[in-house]
Amino acid sequence: MTDFTVRRARTSDVPRIIEVVEPFVSRRILLGKERVDLYGAIQEFRIAEDAEGRVIGAGALHVIWEDLGEVRTLAVAEEWLGRGVGRALLDALERDARELGLSRLFCLTFEVGFFGRNGFEDMGEETVDPEVYAELVRSHDEGVAEFLDLARVKQNTLGNTRMLKRL
Repeated sequence: MTDFTVRRARTSDVPRIIEVVEPFVSRRILLGKERVDLYGAIQEFRIAEDAEGRVIGAGALHVIWEDLGEVRTLAVAEEWLGRGVGRALLDALERDARELGLSRLFCLTFEVGFFGRNGFEDMGEETVDPEVYAELVRSHDEGVAEFLDLARVKQNTLGNTRMLKRL
């Protein structure tokens, strides 16, 4: 029995998502997102909430290509770490990915152990077919640039590991 639930995020969750993510942004584990960007992407988010309805974790699934999505902004409140919240959020995002027809999930992370335990592997130099690369490189999305390992996002990727999971 868990003492938390996972559900789709609502716009009213954005202030608490920011509170959960902020400690990780301060420690440079996650990249910060502007409030306007969180509202614009709220449909990508799942949140975990405790029995009192407080947001204790969040994560997003962003579609990159027809078969590829990115796990973004996965964070759990410090006091809830190690209690299965991150795994439950990741499970929900993977279900969403499968429903959308995705077969691969990407993440850029310092949390190699967590993602490794959950089926992600270091993708090394792996990329995509040249035709797909030519399409993706046109994107202004930073996550796509990180997936492609473009030079313009190297400051975001230093120390991070590019990981991939096949669903």
